Amino acid sequence: MKLLTFLLLASVSLLSCSMKQEKAPAGRWSKEKAWEWYNKYDWLVGTNFNPSTAINQLEFWQAETFDPETIDRELKWSADLGMTLHRVYLHNLLWQQDSAGFLDRLDKYLAISDKHGIKTMFVIFDDVWHPVPKLGKQPEPIPRVHNSGWVQAPGAEILGDSTRHDEMQGYVKGVIGRFANDERVICWDLYNEPDNVAGQKGRAELEVKNKKMYSLALLKKVFKWAREVNPSQPLTVGLWKGKPEHWGMPDSLSAIDRYVVKHSDVISFHAYDVDMEIVKLKIAGLKKYDRPLLCTEYLRRPENNFMNMLPIFKKDKIAAINWGFVSGKTNTIYPWRSWNEKFETEPEHWHHDILRKDGTPFSKDEVEFIEKIIKEK
Repeated sequence: MKLLTFLLLASVSLLSCSMKQEKAPAGRWSKEKAWEWYNKYDWLVGTNFNPSTAINQLEFWQAETFDPETIDRELKWSADLGMTLHRVYLHNLLWQQDSAGFLDRLDKYLAISDKHGIKTMFVIFDDVWHPVPKLGKQPEPIPRVHNSGWVQAPGAEILGDSTRHDEMQGYVKGVIGRFANDERVICWDLYNEPDNVAGQKGRAELEVKNKKMYSLALLKKVFKWAREVNPSQPLTVGLWKGKPEHWGMPDSLSAIDRYVVKHSDVISFHAYDVDMEIVKLKIAGLKKYDRPLLCTEYLRRPENNFMNMLPIFKKDKIAAINWGFVSGKTNTIYPWRSWNEKFETEPEHWHHDILRKDGTPFSKDEVEFIEKIIKEK
């Protein structure tokens, strides 16, 4: 009887331990797991994708303006260039508006993308451009002004009130949970450019004061929620500012960037630098973390172009995701300075984007170079 009691208690204890282990949030991937994931793929090249008919994330995904015909046409053009990865922005208001419909449209998008052999990296939050996002009909583009309608997520109202951050948990877990084991989704970019501040007239006064404090607080919760879901895809947040010579020195980074490099499964970054030596310096620093590298934003013509950037990325098999594909409502062919400088005509050198709305390239030589470097072994 004593032996039976002992075995019963031992079994209960083991079951209890097992249940605790199952409930515990997953931790950061090991370096070995990150490289095992990355080495499954050839060199990944693609673009930040937003259909030309959408001015921002909300117009992209809302039921009234979701445009699968344009998406299908433009993804085919991307695949024709040899691209295999798109980074795609989402928004928490879409979940709030209609979570079931939103997830259904994400699934439709992934089906189209998969048909063309393109993987997807979804972006959950974003601190860039307009601080006050609103559902419904989106504004028309301001002519010849860069990204006049892009909106932040979650936006100043929620970000600047830490008591409301937990409202985002359902969105984060709902979206990641739905696609946690979906091979069409390759990675989760949890937060684009945390602590970026809108400086344009009419927007700056709407920004969160001491934004870095609130962005870091939300960033920590987003990583925690995502780990609790434990998706089969890696988590990342990109480095985007600070001195390039410090990127490989965690103790010299901002509090946000220290957290990012400590908790990301794979290391992502932005490189809009016009000096290629700075790009190389950033990469040299990031290599010290011994994890796969993904450049999730670049392209700032004329100096920061495909001919200069792609050979650098290909040399070390760094995933290369430029900003913009088909010129459209975002007006990102115009430079950032178009907010303060008036443009009367199309710029000689497009700032971002590759193709016109009819599918013809801004630069034939550029497109031929992209096709060649992707396909060359």
